[in-house]
Parts: sequence; C-alpha cells; structure tokens
Amino acid sequence: MAAAQDVHVRICNQEIVKFDLEVKALIQDIRDCSGPLSALTELNAKVKEKFQQLRHRIQELEQSAKEQDKESDKQVLLQEVENHKKQMLRKTAKENLAQTSSTITENLMGISRVMSQQVQQSEEAMQTLVNSSRTILDANEEFKSMSGTIQLGRKLITKYNRRELTDKLLIFLALALFLATVLYIVKKRLFPFL
Repeated sequence: MAAAQDVHVRICNQEIVKFDLEVKALIQDIRDCSGPLSALTELNAKVKEKFQQLRHRIQELEQSAKEQDKESDKQVLLQEVENHKKQMLRKTAKENLAQTSSTITENLMGISRVMSQQVQQSEEAMQTLVNSSRTILDANEEFKSMSGTIQLGRKLITKYNRRELTDKLLIFLALALFLATVLYIVKKRLFPFL
C-alpha cells in the first residue's frame, strides 16, 4: 500500500512540475503576444485551464500527504504542498497581470475602433462639405451668368424706353406739323384774304 502511495505522490509531483512549466510557457506566450485579441483570450483561457489542473494536482498531493502513515513523510509532503501553493500564488499574480493586460488590450482595441469610426465620420463630413462647396460654386457661376443677362435686359429696356419717348415726341411733332399744315390750308382756302 505504501508503494502505491509513493508512486501516486511521485506522479502528482511530476504532473505539478509539468503543469507549472506549461503555465510559465503560456504566461511567456501572453507577454510575447502581439496578435489579435482572440489569440490573447485563447492563451488566457489555456492558462486558467492549466491553473485548474495544477490546483487539482496540489489538492491530490495534499490528500496523499494526509493519508501517509509515517509522520515524517507526511510533514515532508505537506511542506511540498505549501511550497507549491506559494508558487501558485505567485503565478496567480502573473495570471491576474495577464488578465489585466488582456483587458487593457481589449479596451485599447475598443478605443481604436471608436477612433476609426470618428475618422470615418469626419471623412464623410468632409466629403459632404466638398460637395456642398461645389454646389455653391456652381450656383454662384449660374448667378453671375444670370446677373449678366439681367443687366443686358435692363440696358435693352432702358434703350426701348428712350426710343419710346423719342417716338412719342416725333409723333407729337408730326401731328403738330400736320395740324399746322391743315390749319394753314384751311385758312388759305376759307380766308384767302387774311
């Protein structure tokens, strides 16, 4: 029975060391990760999974230590369990740091998306302003063209008004001359002696 317990203790220790190395490697991968958020989240999930496995093995080792017959073996194993727990606490701090890093990265990516949307909206507003300016310039050119036509029309109307006045004056003078001529002829015919 003691041999089986020793084998189980050795296996637990080996697995603890293995999980410990895997956690260290994953934490280093998180530090080196410059990829997308999904890769960072995946690495974080793997670290959590390895921590769970590591906790489970440490608990198994602690249970095996409590089941030891010899008090000295029991104390040695309990001391190992404490050492593993202390190391795990330091690694938990690293996991929390990695989680914080992941959260910060996610927040920065969110800010980046918002800034990208703002830049897009600014570009659209700029394009709208350019189109509006173009429309205003076209309207201004058309107004200038109409202004020239209106001034030409004004000159023509003024010219026609002057000509109308001249025509009325000429008609009046012609009528006056005609009436004077008629009166002269009537006077000479009716009153030849005058």
